[in-house]
Amino acid sequence: MKITDLLDKRSIELNGKAADKENVLNKMVDLMAKSGKINNIEKYRKGVFAREEEGTTGIGEGIAIPHCKSDAVTKPGLAAMVIPDGAEFDALDGQPVNLIFLIAAPDTEDNIHLDVLSRLSVFLMDEEFTNALRNAKSTDEFMNIIDMAENAKEDTEENEAAEVQDVKSDVKLLAVTGCPTGIAHTYMAAESLEKKAQEMGYSIKVETRGSGGAKNVLTAKEIEEADCIIVAADTQVPMERFDGKKVIECKVSDGISKAEELINKAVSGDVHVYKAQGGAVKNTEDDGSDGIGHRVYKHLMNGVSHMLPFVVGGGILIAIAFLLDDYTIDPANFGTNTPVAAWFKYIGGYAFSFMLPVLAGYIAMSIADRPGLVVGFVGGYIASVGATFSNPTPEGNIPAGFLGALLAGFVAGYIVLLLKKICEYLPKALDGIKSILIYPLGGVFLIGLFMCAVDPAVAWLNSGLSSFLSSMGDSSKILLGCILGGMMSIDMGGPFNKAAYVFGTGMLAEQSESGFMIMAAVMVGGMIPPLAIALASTIFKDKFTDKERKSGLVNYIMGLCFISEGAIPYAASDPLRVIPSCIVGSAVAGGLSMAFGCTLRAPHGGIFVFPTVGNVWGYIIALVAGTIVGAVMLGLLKKKVENGGN
Repeated sequence: MKITDLLDKRSIELNGKAADKENVLNKMVDLMAKSGKINNIEKYRKGVFAREEEGTTGIGEGIAIPHCKSDAVTKPGLAAMVIPDGAEFDALDGQPVNLIFLIAAPDTEDNIHLDVLSRLSVFLMDEEFTNALRNAKSTDEFMNIIDMAENAKEDTEENEAAEVQDVKSDVKLLAVTGCPTGIAHTYMAAESLEKKAQEMGYSIKVETRGSGGAKNVLTAKEIEEADCIIVAADTQVPMERFDGKKVIECKVSDGISKAEELINKAVSGDVHVYKAQGGAVKNTEDDGSDGIGHRVYKHLMNGVSHMLPFVVGGGILIAIAFLLDDYTIDPANFGTNTPVAAWFKYIGGYAFSFMLPVLAGYIAMSIADRPGLVVGFVGGYIASVGATFSNPTPEGNIPAGFLGALLAGFVAGYIVLLLKKICEYLPKALDGIKSILIYPLGGVFLIGLFMCAVDPAVAWLNSGLSSFLSSMGDSSKILLGCILGGMMSIDMGGPFNKAAYVFGTGMLAEQSESGFMIMAAVMVGGMIPPLAIALASTIFKDKFTDKERKSGLVNYIMGLCFISEGAIPYAASDPLRVIPSCIVGSAVAGGLSMAFGCTLRAPHGGIFVFPTVGNVWGYIIALVAGTIVGAVMLGLLKKKVENGGN
């Protein structure tokens, strides 16, 4: 298979125009769709944008290679566009892009096309090749340039291999490259490191960990003889094999844009010695490339992502218990008055009881790898039961709750990191007992001391927050509902959205009336974006393309199910109009939900959990009002599409 076998002439545009990154990506997806290799265009579009959120595919030198591996792709394909005037793309070098290749990879075990795509990635490192593509006058010429490059590459591979062996230095370097998708950046980083090492006169072997699996795998002997190993990856790499070796860990983009800098550092010898700690996957030397805020967010989201299934599963079962129970039997025991209701309540409660330990455990694991997991679990459990020095029993009666579990997770992670630092001074003969004895014993002991000391203070803070929320006047509650609802639409799955949702689920865990009201405002706010867009595309037909109107129908279903992702393609293509409209609509819905005193005992489910909503008709009014406000605002802001929206 050749590169041109994947490239359809219908998917090539040589005189493209695009204002910004979102516009570029949307045009590229539309070009790809012309090849007939996509069975679900919007799903593929969503995947392309999702990959871009993981890190820019603008590799510098005016080139971008967006890509997506998805079951929405029926056959592997390429789309290409030349933008003579350039377009802003948040590239690694900060410069506009003018040559874009979009890759569509099917989500199958057959990965024969990945070798082809890796060759393309390598060719794009050649300035002469890319300039020729930019200056092509026809699609035939464009494809012929690629064909000629492939043929020339095959003729010179043996000579190039011989040149690589003819090095001037005895320094032996190894490298591993990998990106989350494993399609383009993996191979471009490998090519960049190999090319730069050859220019500088050094020997290097690069293991690529792409979608097709690990290629050119490093052997134990090569690792033993290596002077330094460069790991340029944004995905998990088996690190235990590098124990005791000098290792540089960096982003895969650094392997592309900073190859010379990485090689110079590797050759200098001033490199951190990697030490595998028990079952740890990696022990990364923090070079400060990530800001404190980003690191905190990453650790928090690791905990939240593992916690949410327990919250959703347990919360909905508890909500069903209230739905099935008879309040009049014994109001004080509502939820357990009947045997069937009690069964749902207890099973849901068992799932719910894992929520805080799991949250804390996986925050700690994100910070300190596997040794942090047990320490975080214990800290989270202590927070949930409210143990103190005076009463360390599970009936401690002053639980630190959600805030305590958050604190426990971070403290547990850094306790384990501290223990790792201390253990570096121990004899090497004791390495085998670190993970099975020192870390769990010392970590559990220290987190126990810490949580028993802080539980009363955090419990007091929780109590104060609960009292404050309960004492809030109607106007204050409405304002809070507006803020939480609006936050759900700011970035639709990003930090603001997650912050609001995590706050809602945390308050839900308190099982208080104010917590139930907050959860209701959060969910209704998150339902608005796809519903508002769907309604706008139905009413204001001349302001949406035919494709957008068809996708809008799906958004009705997604919105009612509390799945906001359906709004992302619209927000990405027209953020200045779509996002403000959704924020206003969500804020209206959240505020009205609070004003009507609506409550929700389930953390997810959309209309499927409406039977568990307190004041369901008020909740429906809030939902409808927010949808109408958002839709009308969007319809007024958007411009009419050209050619009647076809």
